[in-house]
Amino acid sequence: MPGPGEREPRGQRLGTGIGWRPEIADAVERMPGVDWVEVVAENVCPGHLPESLLRLRARGVTVVPHGVSLGLGGAERPDEGRLAALAERAEALGSPLVTEHIAFVRAGGALTASPGLEAGHLLPVPHTRDALDVLCENVRIAQDALPVPLAVENIAALLSWPGEEMTEGQFLYELADRTGVRLLIDVANLHTNHVNRGEDPAAALAELPLEAIAYVHVAGGFERDGVWHDSHAHPVPRPVLDILTDLASRVFPPGVLLERDDHFPEPAELEGELESIRKAVTTGRATRNRQTPATGPAVRAPGAGPGPQAPDTGPARPVSGCAAARQRLGLAQAALLSALVGGTPVPEGFDRVRVGVQARALAAKRADVVAKVAPELPVILGEGYRAAFLAYAQARPMSGGYRRDALDFAASLLLAGAPKDAAARRELRNWWLDRSGPAPRPRRRATRAAHAARRALLRR
Repeated sequence: MPGPGEREPRGQRLGTGIGWRPEIADAVERMPGVDWVEVVAENVCPGHLPESLLRLRARGVTVVPHGVSLGLGGAERPDEGRLAALAERAEALGSPLVTEHIAFVRAGGALTASPGLEAGHLLPVPHTRDALDVLCENVRIAQDALPVPLAVENIAALLSWPGEEMTEGQFLYELADRTGVRLLIDVANLHTNHVNRGEDPAAALAELPLEAIAYVHVAGGFERDGVWHDSHAHPVPRPVLDILTDLASRVFPPGVLLERDDHFPEPAELEGELESIRKAVTTGRATRNRQTPATGPAVRAPGAGPGPQAPDTGPARPVSGCAAARQRLGLAQAALLSALVGGTPVPEGFDRVRVGVQARALAAKRADVVAKVAPELPVILGEGYRAAFLAYAQARPMSGGYRRDALDFAASLLLAGAPKDAAARRELRNWWLDRSGPAPRPRRRATRAAHAARRALLRR
């Protein structure tokens, strides 16, 4: 509970949680002090929830679905099917809220009269009036379609947009002020943006409407060649915990959650990280309790107006009827995404080196995810899988999901007569045939031969 004089964000108290993943499901169930879990919404089916999640729910553990594919920061309106799927998961899990990201994940298409492209990753939106108008409208569409409150997350970014009109803190403040949406603040992403874009985490926190916070994400990463990679596969570093302490010194966070998506350590190490998170929050609260009202950091509610550090960014434009803003944003996002995944020229004003780093990171992530979605491919192709996929990715932007990407990759190899080993090529062909049709092929050779003969007769 909040201490004397502490102001608490609105919404349900969650406590300390961890991201539920199938690889650590058993460990999470046995882990002491886990008040709630978060699950990637796209990875669960409402009618076939994992037994582990059902057992956690039966014990009273809150489960929150966390979406990654809606693309609320994109130029297009949110897809009705994706919104319906997110709503179904919230209802199936009995969740008090759902969360998504302030990001775009696809671009092109009818709005820009260009091929549709998928990033396979969360990409930053520009902090401009156009992007804010579009995002506000998209958030309101999502809020109307969802049965529970929506919270949106700040993302990590390797690159900055040219010509931005607001800081991230000002952008998030106006978003919350205009829509009433709640915020999921990822302190690891604040650290990422500090290293990669020179943004001050303390300044960003000072500009946020802290009473709009739904909960907080904490995660690890690594630095390479001056670039911080938000991997979710490494221990939480001290600077991230320090930002969490700073946040907790300003407001009592309703919930804090540890994210880990890969390279899972032993349960004892995860429990140690959860304890470090608790200590960081406790330290921040102690700092806050020592401060007097006159010197303590101010907590502003949405609607109270920007704080003293927020400069005038001009009057807010009406959210409705932003068709022109959508088209301008769509063209800009399509140009950037095409440079990242299609090898087209880097749009003017972007840091070409950083765009190159992001492009390589996107290709590497595609290779990693396809290997998980279709684990047979690395087995069939052996050590040549990664090099072959990266060569494919340079020439073939992703236009569908990762399963479609895996099929297209296999088809491209077969059309090129690869792999050279006849047995591997035959195995790859059979794998592709089994998955590219409306139903798996019959396993028995005689049955397959009979079906092939029947198709030949029908074509006569």
